[in-house]
Amino acid sequence: MKRFIIKINILMLLFAFFTVGDGNTTEVINITDTGGRSVQVRLPVKKLVVLTSDALEMVRALGAKDRVVGISDGIPKEPLFWPELKDRPVVGRWSEVNHELIAELKPDLVICYGRWPGPDLEKKLEPFGIKVVRLDFYKIPFLEKDVETLGRILQKEKRARQFIDWYREKLKLIEKRPKQFGKLPDVYVESYTEYHSVGPGSGAHDMCVLAGGHNIASDSSIPYPKVTPEWVLAKNPHAIIKASTVRNCYAMIDSGPLKHVRNRIMARPAWDNIRAVRDGKVYVLSSDIWAGPRGIVGISYMAKWFHPDLFKDFDPETLHREYLERFQGIKYQGVYVCPN
Repeated sequence: MKRFIIKINILMLLFAFFTVGDGNTTEVINITDTGGRSVQVRLPVKKLVVLTSDALEMVRALGAKDRVVGISDGIPKEPLFWPELKDRPVVGRWSEVNHELIAELKPDLVICYGRWPGPDLEKKLEPFGIKVVRLDFYKIPFLEKDVETLGRILQKEKRARQFIDWYREKLKLIEKRPKQFGKLPDVYVESYTEYHSVGPGSGAHDMCVLAGGHNIASDSSIPYPKVTPEWVLAKNPHAIIKASTVRNCYAMIDSGPLKHVRNRIMARPAWDNIRAVRDGKVYVLSSDIWAGPRGIVGISYMAKWFHPDLFKDFDPETLHREYLERFQGIKYQGVYVCPN
């Protein structure tokens, strides 16, 4: 009996030692980030500087927005989408930051893209004991892993699993339908810059394939090949998808800015000879749903455009609404595609 009591007391002491206020454990975990780096993170992570909107969406989706103490300069430009985060201290751009400002905020962790800012970020923050974790959230094949990693870091594993299950369910619903077809429509996907297409290794290529399209640049050896107008004419695609840099679509009340982008594409010299232009199958997608956690919305629009008969009962707007209300805690509004 005495041994049993001693064991219980030891266990209670260990529990008290490893537990802090709200039940979070103080421990060090090893995570592998987007760049394949092993990073040691001390838990609990109470203060975050988040440099990308994609990561910030996922932090909010996992219910940890109150831990954000610093943001990049793009967030205040969309105050309606980020009502509770727009006034947090700005530490610079997503690709270039003020290290001194970050140090003053004393975060436990900085989250940024895999490639940007450069490796100097770690070198300059290390003397302050500030860790850097690089998570992209815009690469479709790795999104679930990034969310799972963030869930571990924030000790929000259950919420991360809920998002992953929801995402996987929607993606499977979209992906399986075009497989009923034999030949897929040829699609020219143009990124933000004119005549820069997308190839394997890019998120937009993955989106096109998942939506049931055949990317005419799928043979490219680089992710973002530059093409010529003549090349597109020769390929004669059935559909054209254009990524738009038009920002703050959450605040838009009509498709005017996106329509302007579409009209310019359709007016390109000799492009009226392309099937997609002739048939009016030129579509513009806002950057808000082009990649990142909301890339699933962009995929759903593509699938409906490529295979309207297969997706008669599928409404991308409903999916988008569910994502915003369930995971972002904001109402659905805005304009994101043209034609809509």
